[in-house]
Amino acid sequence: MSYSGTTLLAILVHIIINYNVIRNKHYRHESSVAKTYRTWIVSLMAFYTFDALWGVLYSAHFLKAVFFDTMLYFAAMSLSVFCWTRFVIGYLKEENRLLKAVSVTGWLMLGSMAVFLILNLFIPLIYWFDADGTYHAGTVRYFVLAIQILLFLCSSIYALLSVKRGNAKGRVRHLAIGAFGIVMSVMVVLQVLYPLLPLYTAGSLLGNCIIHTFVITDMEYDRRMELEGMIRRIELQELELGSAKHMAYTDSLTGVKNTHAYEEAQKQVDLRIVNGELKELGVVVFDLNGLKEINDTKGHDAGDQYIRKACRMICRQFTHSPVCRIGGDEFVVFLEGEDYKNRRQLLDEFDAQIDENHRNGDVIVASGLAIYRPGYDNSYRRIFERADQRMYDRKGDLKAMDV
Repeated sequence: MSYSGTTLLAILVHIIINYNVIRNKHYRHESSVAKTYRTWIVSLMAFYTFDALWGVLYSAHFLKAVFFDTMLYFAAMSLSVFCWTRFVIGYLKEENRLLKAVSVTGWLMLGSMAVFLILNLFIPLIYWFDADGTYHAGTVRYFVLAIQILLFLCSSIYALLSVKRGNAKGRVRHLAIGAFGIVMSVMVVLQVLYPLLPLYTAGSLLGNCIIHTFVITDMEYDRRMELEGMIRRIELQELELGSAKHMAYTDSLTGVKNTHAYEEAQKQVDLRIVNGELKELGVVVFDLNGLKEINDTKGHDAGDQYIRKACRMICRQFTHSPVCRIGGDEFVVFLEGEDYKNRRQLLDEFDAQIDENHRNGDVIVASGLAIYRPGYDNSYRRIFERADQRMYDRKGDLKAMDV
């Protein structure tokens, strides 16, 4: 049972260090190298499982069960070696005769092992059990293990020879792959010498720890850095797009929304009316009195100052509503929420300030308010026209005060 205890411990450690590899979607879908690595990890898990079961069955002398478990043990072992070669070839991303030979040999080993295991049911080529239940290794077993040593050594030698061609991180990863091949080659030899000890399992676990620490963890760090870089680039692009959109929708003179933003707002109101989503909306139209006279007598700089001052008055009064400059001396405010509820008070206070300005010779702004009438207003234009007419009525009243 000590044999099974060792392999059960190997399974536990294997699950702990490879938990993220087994469950993470990246290792199943996103990267071909990641998928081949995960396949190798899963094949090792199968090998450990059959190895642990072998110890239990062999100790209990369940000969038929241990015979078939041994068959699965060799199949899983060969599959794990084959999956390892696929991972190494995919990871190194190079094409040469040595790696092609490793690839072909891996396929041949996997196919020949399947044939030998079937033949072993009739002829003891790989293993057999005598009448006392003692395990015996066949000649083909040593041949298969020799092929595995060859595959491990070839991949190890190539990785070590490639060390000088990479950067610092690449060199560490290639050294780790080389170390894995050497460790496994040694453990396979020891397994041949001591067939009843779980040395192959111990070597696989040790090699997996090396690869996980110096290759996979480093690759995950690089991928995380790459993803963070992508996120930063996306955030920067969004910021730039937001800044560009802000500039495109902002009036350069006053800093409020411009005609482009106003047109978008109109479309949104029309869409909400059509969809039955608009419940309440107030539209206030403003027009500056005397701007042409200021431009003609004092210059356009004074006129610009006049516009900015009028805009500040509007923004201070309607603090919760978007303000749009829709012409040289025209503004529109969309009232919703608190400003809509307090619309009459806000407009009365604004008009009172304008009356005061009129007496003091300050900025004069005419205003007109209209609200959305469900069932009557089928477009924004109808609301605007009522507000615009009331603005002209107010404009006339202000001009009458000059007489």
